[in-house]
Amino acid sequence: MFQTSTYIHRRSALVQGLGNGLFLFLGNEESPMNYADNTYRFRQDSTFLYYFGIGLPGLAALVDSETGTSTLFGDEMTMDHIVWMGRQKTLAAWAEESGIDAVQPARKLQRVLEEAAAAGRAIHFLPPYRAENKMRLAALTGMHTDVVASQASVSFVKAVIAQRSVKSGEEIEELDLASNISARMHLAAMQQARPGMFEYELAATIHREALAGGGDLAYPIILTVNGQILHNHHHGNLLREGRLVLNDSGAETARCYAGDLTRTFPVAKKFTALQKDLYNLVLAAYRDAVAILRPGVRYLDVHFQACTTLARGLTELGLMKGNPEQAVQAGAHALFFQCGTGHMMGLDVHDMEDLGEQYVGYSEDLKKNTALFGLKSLRLGKELQQGYVLTVEPGLYFIPELIDQWRAEKRFSEFINYDEAEKYRDFGGIRVEDDYVITADAARKLGDDLIIEAADIERVREAAF
Repeated sequence: MFQTSTYIHRRSALVQGLGNGLFLFLGNEESPMNYADNTYRFRQDSTFLYYFGIGLPGLAALVDSETGTSTLFGDEMTMDHIVWMGRQKTLAAWAEESGIDAVQPARKLQRVLEEAAAAGRAIHFLPPYRAENKMRLAALTGMHTDVVASQASVSFVKAVIAQRSVKSGEEIEELDLASNISARMHLAAMQQARPGMFEYELAATIHREALAGGGDLAYPIILTVNGQILHNHHHGNLLREGRLVLNDSGAETARCYAGDLTRTFPVAKKFTALQKDLYNLVLAAYRDAVAILRPGVRYLDVHFQACTTLARGLTELGLMKGNPEQAVQAGAHALFFQCGTGHMMGLDVHDMEDLGEQYVGYSEDLKKNTALFGLKSLRLGKELQQGYVLTVEPGLYFIPELIDQWRAEKRFSEFINYDEAEKYRDFGGIRVEDDYVITADAARKLGDDLIIEAADIERVREAAF
């Protein structure tokens, strides 16, 4: 946890201007893998962590905007719990560390909400993303589970997003730490990869480094020789010379702040000439995107900058033709770059994604383009502000099925050289990614530098053999 004053200040700032009512925060429950007592690793809801800092299952909390008081609802450990887990800190002690005014048994939450509703008071809650919380909300409010998410408080959502989006100094320290641990994870993978290894051997190395950093993984490891599969969590392939390894992995600190880095490196000691050309093109797109990060710039324009750099390079290599700027405006580049250039990051690797992308990544002045392939996957488009933390992650992905579909449809044939693209159908994918905080007049990369130049990667790879 941070200092007690941090949580008191966050809750006080949240309810100012929100009007009268009760603001309900649901923590997460433990989730069984295959039977009740064999659970997945518990992870507290990020918004609950942000405002209360308590990483225990089975909790809920209320903040009363009229009185400014906060109440924690949960149950103290029974003797059965103590037998199996040992004596833990009491809820009263946790509440004191969080600056919470009162602690009540979990069963009393229902009565408090019923009395508030009978008195005509508004009860605000956030959209649930877990099935058990959807059912808890339905039981607490009397709504049907099918409609409860649609009744979430938009004003509550917007207030949380506005507050959580701008990272404090202590949060930036945590995010620097997350990026540092993530960099160690990536360097270890580069140093240990050998032809003949399986992907899962490297994935184990990466996970070990995350645990050694005092936390765990921020998201499932993407470690694959099939980099054209954007979220590939399969780790069963053999590493063979001539292939590239795409490693997208990040650490979560003990305080649950995320890192999110990607590097692509050869299984062999060196990139092939073609691999290096495409890697350097992705690196150029990354640098061009980073160069324009600053307050007041729309991230949509950062994305277009990366896309335009990629389109120009692909035109020089003969995969695309015509005017690169026009190709990007039409969406032709998306045959090779299907996703967005980045997203917000913080307590969630895709920060606050459960609260609604239309509020987290976009604004009233800028709606998301859900029609154009290549833009509908861009999670962040709005104007940047000092204190925002985000990723920059351009890439090139050669997806055979997509090439075949577009070629059969003659889609963007004025911009795409399909005969040349056909030669790359077994290439795979390349991505580079780092995390940035927006400063007063530019941006700063979070954490220590992780090698990114092709020559530096080759030196590490040569030393590995």
